Amino acid sequence: MKTSLLEQFNRYLAAQAAIPDKARPPMPLSITISREAGAGGTTIAGILADRLTAAGSASASTPWAVFDSNLAKQVLEDHKLSPRLEAFMTEEAKLPIQEIVEEVLGLHPSRWTMVQHTTKTILRLAALGHAILVGRGAHVITARLNNVFHVRLVAPLQTRIRYTADRYHLADDEAVRLLKEQDDSRRRYVRTYFDVEIDDPTQYDVTINTGRLGFARSAELIANLASQFQEALQAR
Repeated sequence: MKTSLLEQFNRYLAAQAAIPDKARPPMPLSITISREAGAGGTTIAGILADRLTAAGSASASTPWAVFDSNLAKQVLEDHKLSPRLEAFMTEEAKLPIQEIVEEVLGLHPSRWTMVQHTTKTILRLAALGHAILVGRGAHVITARLNNVFHVRLVAPLQTRIRYTADRYHLADDEAVRLLKEQDDSRRRYVRTYFDVEIDDPTQYDVTINTGRLGFARSAELIANLASQFQEALQAR
């Protein structure tokens, strides 16, 4: 039976917590992945985690783990919040008036509060190491941590349309609409909460066109570059 994502990252956190402080190397490598919708971010992150673990970048007791949609559950657990709030933890920034109305009505804590909780959890995971953090402004949050390698994934629009249409069984026009909604939401989220443009290439160590390389080769390239990055850190 396939292990659920929640079980996978709970096992990862338990393994990290079991390592004595004296035995823990200082600030092991973590990776952030920012992505255009349809560029294969989640798929590539999964392949990357498997490659890095198999390559010996982490021992069997501390494998690499991907934190994507499952990150919301970890944030709620870290801050002892109700599971029902997971529905509000999306990469979306609403207009201020919507925020105010929802908060006054008591529908959920303000999104600013939820982003603060998310930020604390991302920093904790990045510091633990062997974490691949997908989206949610993780590249901005961890920008001051020198153990984090930052990746941006892009692809031509037609490639992203084809991938999204196939994955979700959509017509091309429906795929285009979904891509635009996701890209706009992610761009607005990073701009609203971190005052950064998600497309700014200077925010990343490398930008990869997955439409040219494909998912497997993109993951292999990231693994190789991350390994070189880690070697450079250790040589300092």
